[in-house]
Amino acid sequence: MNKIETLKYSADALCLYGAPADGDTLLSSLLRLLHSLDSEAVFRCYADFFRKVAASGSLKQGLSESILTADNAFTRAAAAGTEAQLPPSIHAAVRSDLDKLEALSALTAEDVLAAAPDAYRATLATLPHWELGKAVPPLTDGWAAQTAQLAAFHRQNGYGQFVRNAAFCWQGNTLTPMTALDPIRLTELKNYERQRQQVLENTEAFLNGLPANNVLLYGDRGTGKSSTVHALLNEYRDRGLRMIEISKGTIGKLSQIREAVADCPMRFIVFIDDLSFESHDDAFGELKAALEGSLAGRQGNMLIYATSNRRHLIKENFADRENDVHRSDTLQEELSLSDRFGLSVYFENPDKAEYLDIMLKIADDRGLRTDREQLCVDAELWARRRGGRSPRCARQFVDAVEAKEKRSIS
Repeated sequence: MNKIETLKYSADALCLYGAPADGDTLLSSLLRLLHSLDSEAVFRCYADFFRKVAASGSLKQGLSESILTADNAFTRAAAAGTEAQLPPSIHAAVRSDLDKLEALSALTAEDVLAAAPDAYRATLATLPHWELGKAVPPLTDGWAAQTAQLAAFHRQNGYGQFVRNAAFCWQGNTLTPMTALDPIRLTELKNYERQRQQVLENTEAFLNGLPANNVLLYGDRGTGKSSTVHALLNEYRDRGLRMIEISKGTIGKLSQIREAVADCPMRFIVFIDDLSFESHDDAFGELKAALEGSLAGRQGNMLIYATSNRRHLIKENFADRENDVHRSDTLQEELSLSDRFGLSVYFENPDKAEYLDIMLKIADDRGLRTDREQLCVDAELWARRRGGRSPRCARQFVDAVEAKEKRSIS
């Protein structure tokens, strides 16, 4: 049996890490190439395989990444730290598949050329050769012997799509990765230490499997409510935190979202930004049930964090008060939603001294050269022109000054 036939049978015999022949992955493309050597389809399959290897960087890099991002019985158990409880047959399958995949990662263009029929070799010889490269850590050499390293990797990084992505949205009844994320870090957020500490302590309890609350961050616009939640993901991603951002219109899908992540060992924050409701909004009752009232309302691996500019969440006008003969009952209904968050954290606009303090701290982080007294004068004028002081206003002012300084240097 020649090398190509051995590799073809190995690719077909993958038990846990295999790919469907009609898939659009690097491994699927490799499988099609190995099966096409005796037909004219070999040219199309070769070209498709080369494109996928080029997109991955190299063959070893691409196949090792497919191992690290696989979703199977072993990777799920490893992410949960329970791989030792799996039956011996699963561990044997992992070692067998890793051994086969490492052999496949050594396939060269010369191997394909040598196995092709004479009639195809002249054309195949004109095609570019792919790079073998190196595997992505923790895989190095001898993949079958590195199951312990793989398990440690999945405990820290999760499995499947949760390895590559930390944030998702809900589209078409499925989790869809979000690739453009806010890079804000907690160290970049100035002041509001007491508020942020409450959110941090709740989040750490959640990650440690301790009782934790759904969180409502409410208060004045531009005070860093959304940025605080975004920074949590950047801070705790390596500890298994993942985020699912939804709009108010998606609240009715919360039960489906819960089901989609129910058996996942990762920890999920469902983030609803700028939350508010109109009177008689159906989403109000749906969120209320999702927070606590429904049978599936509490789930150990999922919490809801929401931001809002209002404490009661429901927009109200004077006519609502005039026409409501049961005003007390209505108020209690409105409060019942915010109360179900468990933890409500209030962010208010800073006074002048605190606003300038925030601005100066950001300016120091950026290394601005402008005189600090002049910065304070200009920052106050900037805030007046924009209708009020806030951390967002301070950051926008520093952005403008930094851009001006860099333009003067260039």
